[in-house]
Amino acid sequence: MKGSPRARPVAATVFAHVLAAAVIALVLVWLLHFREGLAFSSHVKSKIFNIHPLLMIVGVILIGGEAIMAYKTIPGERRVQKRVHFILHLLALLIGAIGIYAVFKFHEELSIPHVYTLHSWLGIITIFLYGLQWLSSFLIFALPHSRTATRAAVAPWHVFVGMVIFVLAICTALMGLGEKFIFLKLQRSQEALVVNFLGLLIILFGVSVVFGVSFSRL
Repeated sequence: MKGSPRARPVAATVFAHVLAAAVIALVLVWLLHFREGLAFSSHVKSKIFNIHPLLMIVGVILIGGEAIMAYKTIPGERRVQKRVHFILHLLALLIGAIGIYAVFKFHEELSIPHVYTLHSWLGIITIFLYGLQWLSSFLIFALPHSRTATRAAVAPWHVFVGMVIFVLAICTALMGLGEKFIFLKLQRSQEALVVNFLGLLIILFGVSVVFGVSFSRL
């Protein structure tokens, strides 16, 4: 059928949006209902930490995924798609940076060592690569002085590195959820189910984004 190749990425994009809403709902249920809430300043220090998973998941993963889909799977004028793509990625980067700041603030106030786990290493690497990718892409693709030949040569690498960063962000988030599962000793509980389902939905969101982009014919 002629319409089937195009229908696949569209269906994947719709599914990804549904999953994104479900991820936001679950992470809010987890942090507000089970983990005492959110605050940048509080005598309950866990509230400061809770800012970190919320912003990293919503920013780097969900908004970052939306930025990828905006350029490849959502119909529209290419120039508009490019602008939305860049703006969403910038928003994701800024939100992610605030999320990194929140966890450093939490560690500082409780005198906990910084960047001592593999999760934290990958988190720093991910946000650094995200920023470097955005800046280099802006200089090459957004500014009018850049050469067409340069853009054409860099484009495949831009796509490849972007997808690597997206997958790395998801792996880092899953590792962080696993750490919290162990640190909090959740075992068999309602909170454990919420955290596990949150991880599964994040994986499904990532698969939907990658599938939609890979089979896009727009």
